Amino acid sequence: MKSHWMQMTETDTLLECRETEIPEPGPRQLLLRMHAAGLNRGEFVLGHGLHGKAGTWKQIGGEGAGEVLSTGKEVTGFKAGDKVMGRCAGAFSEYALMDLAEAMPKPDSLSWEEAACLPMTFLVAFDMLVLQGRLKAGEWILLNGASSGVGVAALQLGKAMGANVIGTSGSAEKLERLKGLGLDVALHTRAADFAADVMTATDQHGADLIINAVGGSVFAENIRAAAFEARLAIVGYVDGQLHGDFDLEAFHAKRLTLFGVSNKMRTKAQRAAAVPRFTSEVLPYFEAGTIKPQVDKQFDFEDLLAAKACMEAGHHAGKIVLRISAA
Repeated sequence: MKSHWMQMTETDTLLECRETEIPEPGPRQLLLRMHAAGLNRGEFVLGHGLHGKAGTWKQIGGEGAGEVLSTGKEVTGFKAGDKVMGRCAGAFSEYALMDLAEAMPKPDSLSWEEAACLPMTFLVAFDMLVLQGRLKAGEWILLNGASSGVGVAALQLGKAMGANVIGTSGSAEKLERLKGLGLDVALHTRAADFAADVMTATDQHGADLIINAVGGSVFAENIRAAAFEARLAIVGYVDGQLHGDFDLEAFHAKRLTLFGVSNKMRTKAQRAAAVPRFTSEVLPYFEAGTIKPQVDKQFDFEDLLAAKACMEAGHHAGKIVLRISAA
């Protein structure tokens, strides 16, 4: 089978498509014929440590959708021929193994490409909004970098849950597209200058849940934009700034909660723990058509390098997907 591998050095990433053996499923694994896989910025970011020691090669791809070819001897609930989606190591391959604990049935309402870009971003959004963010209907969400994959997922899930959403972006065109998904307030800016607009939009209440996918450059401004007892999630740092000014007095007085959203240090069991709740609480939104994953661009399997370049250029609003046709 064909499979994409990557070597991450201290300064760059190298991609290589190889011929490898089709893997055999372990006792609690599914062997999938992959149909599509979603790209995620974190797996290409230098210094994230997602690929082990610098200089080593690793199969890449973190989520996808495909058809079950065979199952391990301890697998229940899935059989050959089933259509599934989930987080999946080595997803940029014609065939891949998915752990049973990560597998979810693909809703018939979704295409392969839509299903492939759902697991990672929407599970992260579920973590941010529900598990840690404790979002309630009627609250205000502030999304820094609203057009990112995680930002769009948080927008859609937040609206489905009855929240009001404010989004920032440096692209007026992307913000206009997000209004069609329910974005209530669009702030066209990349700078840390949005707190006053957030306070005005919320009648001086502030944002109850803030999703920071930008980084340290907007951290202090987020504290200024926060409501009393707001929750602040750190999910990324595309600005490259890993430090931000921390107003301890404001943080203390407002009784704020700060939490990180990352799978980097979690065990497989910890990552999969939310899947049953996600399946029961969030998948019905997709089955009913309330939420539809936003596939911005699609690339053929052979064009991973072009897909990676597109992601790094930031020309998308939503997800980039790799189409896969197994031999």
